[in-house]
Amino acid sequence: MEIDKKHIVGKVWVNLCRFLLGALFIFSGFVKAVDPLGFFYKIQDYLTAFGMISWFPSYAPLLVGIALSAIEFSVGVFLFLGIRRKVASVLALLLMVVMTPLTLYLALANPVSDCGCFGDAWILTNWQTFGKNVVLLVAAVSVFKWQDLLVRFITPKMEWMISMYTFLFVFALSFYCLENLPILDFRPYRIGANIKAGMEIPEGAKPSVFESRFILEKGGKRQEFTLDNYPDSTWTFVESRTILKEKGYEPPIHDFSMMSLDTWEDITDSVLSDKGYTFLLVAHRIEGADDSNIDLINEIYDYSVEHGYGFYALTSSPEDEIELWRDKTGAEYPFCQTDDITLKTIIRSNPGLLLVKDGTILNKWSDNRLPDEYVLTDSLDKLELGKQKQESDLQTIGYVLLWFILPLMMVLCVDILVVRRREKQRLRQQ
Repeated sequence: MEIDKKHIVGKVWVNLCRFLLGALFIFSGFVKAVDPLGFFYKIQDYLTAFGMISWFPSYAPLLVGIALSAIEFSVGVFLFLGIRRKVASVLALLLMVVMTPLTLYLALANPVSDCGCFGDAWILTNWQTFGKNVVLLVAAVSVFKWQDLLVRFITPKMEWMISMYTFLFVFALSFYCLENLPILDFRPYRIGANIKAGMEIPEGAKPSVFESRFILEKGGKRQEFTLDNYPDSTWTFVESRTILKEKGYEPPIHDFSMMSLDTWEDITDSVLSDKGYTFLLVAHRIEGADDSNIDLINEIYDYSVEHGYGFYALTSSPEDEIELWRDKTGAEYPFCQTDDITLKTIIRSNPGLLLVKDGTILNKWSDNRLPDEYVLTDSLDKLELGKQKQESDLQTIGYVLLWFILPLMMVLCVDILVVRRREKQRLRQQ
């Protein structure tokens, strides 16, 4: 009797651990899969912090990121359904054995601000992440040690189908979001967000103090400047960055600025306060931007000039790279300097296009989905394009769940009505 009670307690414990691990792995893998470039940038941050960025080709972090998100999601599904128990328990334990000491180092040394384990959907401090990983490590050890106690929901004969579909689904989701834009946007620059309102600080709150710094070059020598000591035009701009000088209340948007390259004036407020339409072409590094649709971008610029709309290109690239882009593409639109990380946060496309009105983001387009002459047939106030694109995260999640869960339910029905029934009949005949 005592042994039976211990067996029941052990079975309940290991299955609770299995569901905890499964749920968090599914969530972690999913939010990374819908924003593959975001996870790619985070991996780059890690490699830069550890001085390893030059060890790998530029595309390697992206492939690793997509593969890791697929592994996390798949392991979560396997654990949740109780299939591929040995593979799932080994991978879960391996991931936690690697991540737990890594996050302890991150908490102690703080080389990056957050681990990015849940993307932008749920940002934890490094110490919170380490505490979470300690709990998950205990759960992973329990599942690995007593994997035979995991309750199955799918018979072994059908688990191959679930495994294959899970991998195909998560890879298809990642590449779709990579080719277009993330289907779920957890960042402060989502459609419908007002940039100016996102920069406001509540009354009485002490703001964080940021400083824009500029790297310029003259006679082969590079030097860092601020706005207070910005030099004359004999210096050549190289890059800019925004640094935190004093921590205070940090609004959702705290580092957005537009420095005109024509006048070297900050035009942020005038653009965000414009009651008319403004197109913002975002290319965080213009030298790496895709120029395959440049004719369409030039047409959109001509359209904006014709109708009196603003059009600015935002980049963090130096002036010589901007001039090369202009020579190569025939671009006539004005350029502004903006922080590189900010631009990568605004839109996951290089280049990407935003439509803004009175500081509110009405729409976003990746380089592969730019509006063309068949859509831009009139002024924006008369077109559907000029209205804020309606998006519902719940509806999007519902569609994703339908694409994933419905096929699983069909397999489960076949498993219950056909496979298990035949297995019972076979056992009776024996």
